[in-house]
Amino acid sequence: MSVSGDTIREIAQLARLRVEEDELPALTGNFNAILDLFEQLQAAPTDRIEPMANPLDARQTLRDDIVTESNQRDVLQSIAPLTENGLYLVPRVVD
Repeated sequence: MSVSGDTIREIAQLARLRVEEDELPALTGNFNAILDLFEQLQAAPTDRIEPMANPLDARQTLRDDIVTESNQRDVLQSIAPLTENGLYLVPRVVD
C-alpha cells in the first residue's frame, strides 16, 4: 500500500497541520516507508502465538492494604469555620 501527495494533504488537513509543498515529497516517502514496515510486520507468521499483556510475563506484586496513619479528622476540622457530624458545612452555591 502506498499513499499519494493528495492523501498526505488530506491527512494533514484533518490533523490541522500545515504542510508546505516542498515538504510533501519527503513526507510522502516517509509515510510510505512506515506503511512498508507495517506490511513486513503483517507478513510475520503468528498463527500459534498466544497474545500476551507483557513480553516479560511479569506480575505486579501488591502490598498489603494496612492503615498506617491515625484518624486526625477532629484535629483537621478544628480550624474549619463550621462542621457537623464530621462534615464540613459550606454555603449553598447551587439553587
